[in-house]
Amino acid sequence: MRQIDISAHILPKRYFDRMTQAPQGFYIKKRVTNLPCLVDLDVRFQIMDRYEEYAQVLSLALPPIEEVAPSGQSAELARIANEELAALVAKYPRRFPTAVAGLPLDDVDATLRELDYAIRRLGLRGVQIFTHVNGRPLDHPSFRPVFEAVASLDVPIWLHPARGPSTVDYPTETKSRYEIWHVFGWTYETMAAMTHMIFGGLFDRFPTLKVITHHLGGGVPFLEARIKGAYDQFGVRTTDEDYGALLRSMKKHPHHYYRMFYADTALYGSTPALECGLAFFGAGHVLFGSDTPFDAEGGSRYIRETLRAIDGMTASVEDKQHILGGNALRLLKLESQVA
Repeated sequence: MRQIDISAHILPKRYFDRMTQAPQGFYIKKRVTNLPCLVDLDVRFQIMDRYEEYAQVLSLALPPIEEVAPSGQSAELARIANEELAALVAKYPRRFPTAVAGLPLDDVDATLRELDYAIRRLGLRGVQIFTHVNGRPLDHPSFRPVFEAVASLDVPIWLHPARGPSTVDYPTETKSRYEIWHVFGWTYETMAAMTHMIFGGLFDRFPTLKVITHHLGGGVPFLEARIKGAYDQFGVRTTDEDYGALLRSMKKHPHHYYRMFYADTALYGSTPALECGLAFFGAGHVLFGSDTPFDAEGGSRYIRETLRAIDGMTASVEDKQHILGGNALRLLKLESQVA
């Protein structure tokens, strides 16, 4: 069976060239200098060829489109990105069986148009959103039409954390130090976004939503018992909002909604952590993802170590096959396309 890496980031050349014209361009150029695999296909193919029967589902690398483009231009940038992604899939279908659309989420009307174009016209099989949109949580009412459209199209959402050093860890700081914003902040960011989606009622309104969380759902699997216990008493710690009424309005206990998410294996090689995530989400909701090329070797290490960690799990051979490729084939409707 093929190994389908659903967390493989890229900056297609034309999209990258347009990005570098933005004020953030200097940072982007510096980052890509150290990670040529993000832009250079020859480098990417050299890395991919080290792994037999290995393919990638492409998604855009940070930053979010709405943070790159000046106001009013995000739709144009998203169109460039998605056409470039679709062209890569068309040219290299064996390497890239599909890709994930980027969206201009600061412009909901443009997002709805781009969703239809990217999925129906270009044939992409999913969309990537980030854990907030320029500081607004995902359960903000303005984004509800987006989730309705995604549910109608029946494609999965890739949920990627977005948190930078400007989000401080202590009130007296001016920035997050020691890269806490990245090492630990992304985990928190993911859990916060999942929680907003749950209590914002998105899964009750759109029960067919399929959301793939990065880094195995942050810390949610590890905190399973705490989530159960804390939300058994939801509202007792809060006096200015009636969370008890909110709890009663939900169709199931909050704990069960967390299990509705999917999760990738991008934990950089920790077998015990993968075991924890598998026990929580179940074999049908965990997908192989490496987070390539953001490692010290420019792309290969995370692939190698993630595959090693999956191989070391006590899961059955059948469950490992689901994780390595079977779940991706099913979720992205690629069974007839990828042999």
